[in-house]
Amino acid sequence: MRHNALIERQVVSEHTQDTDVVIGTVKWFDPVKGFGFIVANAGGPDILLHVNVLRNFGQSSVADGANVNVRVQHTERGVQAVEVISITPPDHTDSSSLNDLAEMEHHDVTDAPLQPGRVKWFDKGKGFGFANVFGSSDDVFLHVEVLRRSGLSDLQPGEALALRVIDGKRGHMAAEVLAWEAALPKKDD
Repeated sequence: MRHNALIERQVVSEHTQDTDVVIGTVKWFDPVKGFGFIVANAGGPDILLHVNVLRNFGQSSVADGANVNVRVQHTERGVQAVEVISITPPDHTDSSSLNDLAEMEHHDVTDAPLQPGRVKWFDKGKGFGFANVFGSSDDVFLHVEVLRRSGLSDLQPGEALALRVIDGKRGHMAAEVLAWEAALPKKDD
């Protein structure tokens, strides 16, 4: 299965003066430290990405190698992202750990509805964790590779999410993970 959907939210920007829009790649991001860096496609110094800027976009982490479109500001301390405009998850290469997804038809995953859920726990070192869909006590398995494919790198207990849940060989598993706002009905619906 190949998933490179663009994750984009319309954000009304308060940062319109003295900023530039830059396209780049996440060099690394550490949610524990609360920051990371972006390398601009056009070159130049690394761009600081603070977790608060990412949270304003609706995420608490971003996968290394993700492509980002950000609004930046030049400060005395260097170049800093002040707004995330869009995130495109990195290309994934390791699908061996996701046999359940590899054996499914692409439309079986994309046709699964987005459901609001909450993280029970996630251990990046172990590469997995569990969540619950609102209104259900059933555990939903979260694999780190699914997070990467979705443009995330880590999750915190209690974090709200939007999940596409499928029935895997060993039970419910997330096939896609997004910021929780993605599961909310659109006002036009």
